[in-house]
Amino acid sequence: MSRTGIALLFAALALATGLLGLLLSGVLATRALPLVRRADLKLVDWPSGEPPVSVALLSDLHVGNASTGPARLTRVVAEVDELNPDLILIAGDFLAGYRPPSAERIKTLLAPLSGLRAPLGVLAVPGNHDHGVGRASLGPALAALGVTLLVNQAIERGPLAIGGLDDPVTGHADIGPVMTELRRLSGARLVIAHSPEIVGELPADVSLLLAGHTHCGQIRLPLIAPNGPPWRYSRYECGLVQDPGRVVIVGAGIGSSLLPLRFGAPPDLWLLRLGPKALP
Repeated sequence: MSRTGIALLFAALALATGLLGLLLSGVLATRALPLVRRADLKLVDWPSGEPPVSVALLSDLHVGNASTGPARLTRVVAEVDELNPDLILIAGDFLAGYRPPSAERIKTLLAPLSGLRAPLGVLAVPGNHDHGVGRASLGPALAALGVTLLVNQAIERGPLAIGGLDDPVTGHADIGPVMTELRRLSGARLVIAHSPEIVGELPADVSLLLAGHTHCGQIRLPLIAPNGPPWRYSRYECGLVQDPGRVVIVGAGIGSSLLPLRFGAPPDLWLLRLGPKALP
């Protein structure tokens, strides 16, 4: 083989090795424990005299694909419990794919969620994948694990009035009834929805929206469009976004969809400290 041929061969091997290493790093990123992001948020309608509470926000578990199975979910649950949150909120997409699994399969995949511990409980809303796999079967399965699924409903937990919207992506969110219920409750108002795209429809008296769905792009590489939301929602693609009179928090999620890869958008969960206008 000529020197040129040998040089090309080594170049090809180096490129293949680099690509393999990149692929492996993307696979490992989807299986890592989520980063814990933290924020202190002041809610202007906080009930007088009530102490602050800590809230863990998770989303996009996507259990049942190559990235996340019951074993990894068990590790995530242990990580959440170590944070000792007062309340745990899950912003939809519990299961991977759109093919409806059996009730027994759902029970097996989500069983680790029974280990979540929070004095004010564990609340959740459905995501678009949950409608694909059958939301009607998901609700009872979650209830058996101690997770309350809110479907266009509002509920009071401690000093919080929490509105849980059904999935906006599939057109199931119904804000009107949720706001009617929220305004009857006495706690500080927040809304949880699977997707942040609902933000433009929220009334001004909701000062906090918690969401997921975007995976923070999931795959963010140069010259490759991220696996994120439509451009009209790109402001709310990831993280903490401060709007006039409102905070929006969008988590990167725990699992992955489409490809079992993450680049530049590691899995995460949020630990929020919510309290009165002037936190101590």
